Amino acid sequence: EKEVKELWSMGLKSVLLFVKVPDALKDNAGKEALNPNGLMQRAIKCVKDTCPDMLVMTDVALDPYSSYGHDGIVENGIIVNDETVEVLAEMSISHAAAGANFVAPSDMMDGRILSIREALEDEGFIDTGIMSYSAKYASAFYGPFRDALDSAPGFGDKKTYQMDCANRFEALRETEMDIDEGADIVMVKPGMPYLDIVREIKNEFDTPVAVYQVSGE
Repeated sequence: EKEVKELWSMGLKSVLLFVKVPDALKDNAGKEALNPNGLMQRAIKCVKDTCPDMLVMTDVALDPYSSYGHDGIVENGIIVNDETVEVLAEMSISHAAAGANFVAPSDMMDGRILSIREALEDEGFIDTGIMSYSAKYASAFYGPFRDALDSAPGFGDKKTYQMDCANRFEALRETEMDIDEGADIVMVKPGMPYLDIVREIKNEFDTPVAVYQVSGE
């Protein structure tokens, strides 16, 4: 409450919420992410109760809840896309029900924007926006954030779903897909190393472009 009041007094009108989940609540299915009384859900309500006009965005991904530290459900050492997307859609509904204005999927699973959009519409959350991490590159810059959340991958890395810095065209393709699926804002992350990608996306599309430098900076 104190933090939100301070931010509002400084003229900041929106927040993006992340959570640190105790290890005891982590599993491979992200069950805690769907807990209506979970930390994220309580945090959303707290912000809205304290400062109703504050715009609340929420991180949607399984890595804070995963016993493996990955953004998706793991089967036989592989991150499975479609099963993960189902949970991400349920997470988004849970966040919207708690009062989130925007959900911000940061997982980079294929097709998750459409699934989230359809799920929100089906549940009547027609005004809940989606800010998609559309071009999220595999990067060592995320290290300190993973340390803070104790969510570093338990095996391998995230290069099978986060993007390759050498593949410029993939950023445009992924962004176009997200826009077609219903994203209201698209994002490039990390920001400063990929200003060329920011410019290319803005040249190509009219959708608002967000930039995230480094988590937790």
